[in-house]
Amino acid sequence: MTTPLHPLTPKRLEIADAALKIIGTKGIAALTTATLAAELGVSPGAPFRHFANREEILEAVALRVEELVLETIPDCDCAPLERIRLLFRARARAVGRHAGIARLMFSEQFTLALPKPAANRLRGLVTRTRDFLLDALAEALERGEIRSDIPPGTLLPVVLGSLQHLIFARSLGLAQEAEADVLADTVIRLLTPCSLPHLT
Repeated sequence: MTTPLHPLTPKRLEIADAALKIIGTKGIAALTTATLAAELGVSPGAPFRHFANREEILEAVALRVEELVLETIPDCDCAPLERIRLLFRARARAVGRHAGIARLMFSEQFTLALPKPAANRLRGLVTRTRDFLLDALAEALERGEIRSDIPPGTLLPVVLGSLQHLIFARSLGLAQEAEADVLADTVIRLLTPCSLPHLT
């Protein structure tokens, strides 16, 4: 994880959230001094009392996204399939509140528009999510809770792809938060051996 150059003070956090909202609703090209000031209800120069330039604002946005996404990764001793379900639920909730998360994490165009440290921070989040899911699948296999005829690494794209679909649908307003449980349960049913009761 990259160490941030500047911590998110309450005012910097407010500005980062406003910038993330603009990115989520209008795209990163719409993030200008004027639109940011209008979103915050301040004068155009006000954000730059807290940031030196637009690049620093984008770095703060990436740091904010990192915070929000890391909060969705379950930190519990529950069963591995339950951890996957909790991840789906928490990620759907976070993206429902901050549509910019999906735009920044999964769009190469947006990644290229970010400063390199910020882009690396977001790529690291994708890796963390992938590793979390792979660990959960491997543990579920050891416990005999998922099918053993397909390796966890081969099952991973099915689970990760389903999670990404949910995130995109939430960011576009095409899925409700409750659909996270439905999708997670469906994925778990696909993973569960036919000889075992479905772990839902």
